Amino acid sequence: MTDGPVNTGTAADSRALPAAVDRATWQAQLDELRIREKARTREGDAIAAARRRLPMVEVDPAIPLTGEHGPVPLLDVFEGRRQLIAYYFMWHPGQPAEAQCEGCTFFNGQVRELSYLHSRDVTYATFCEGPYAESIAYHDFMGWDMPWYSAGDSAGALLAGRWFGMTVCYLREGGRVFETYWTTGRGTEVSAPSYGLLDMTVYGRQEVWEQSPPGWPQPFKTSGEQFRSNGRPTAQWSRLAVGRSDDLGAGGRAR
Repeated sequence: MTDGPVNTGTAADSRALPAAVDRATWQAQLDELRIREKARTREGDAIAAARRRLPMVEVDPAIPLTGEHGPVPLLDVFEGRRQLIAYYFMWHPGQPAEAQCEGCTFFNGQVRELSYLHSRDVTYATFCEGPYAESIAYHDFMGWDMPWYSAGDSAGALLAGRWFGMTVCYLREGGRVFETYWTTGRGTEVSAPSYGLLDMTVYGRQEVWEQSPPGWPQPFKTSGEQFRSNGRPTAQWSRLAVGRSDDLGAGGRAR
């Protein structure tokens, strides 16, 4: 969370606008901001460099997960590549699509084009808390194509006291597997380019915690509502509009 006063947006004026100035004045203030943006970029590079120098911890390569063809060891999830990024997806057993985790849907669902990761010898996969037959129906309903595994039966060994809703990076050295990094909460925002794009707009994410000028629209709370529209994870509505089934009760792949 960002320190500072919170604008709740309860009296937001839909006509609230930035001051209009001439282009030279606007560019001068943008140039000042650009200095801070570049400093943040360089600091991000420095943090990434420090991340690359972290030690690692070995994990059992035989930890089982369940995929399309049944149980597989963690080692096989790498698909022969050197590195693996896994998103740990929360699950509510037996619940319909609209009741599934809106945050996991938001973050995980924006990782779509995997060829760039593959070109760097990195596999991306989702480790779901729920049973495979039930949760793969959600994967198909959402139109996702990333590899999907059920990790619920091995949660203790994989999580090591942590929780679903995190991103974990692994490294393979021959037949050995090491965990090199993990993050959760706002650390998973790297998976959601929508947030980065919204941050460049004048109204931002429109969430209640942001430090915005008085009157700026901020209708979204941050306890899950920011990822839902009319009671559903927001990304579901486009699927329903084209007639995609959201029946997750059959225990099989979505129709």
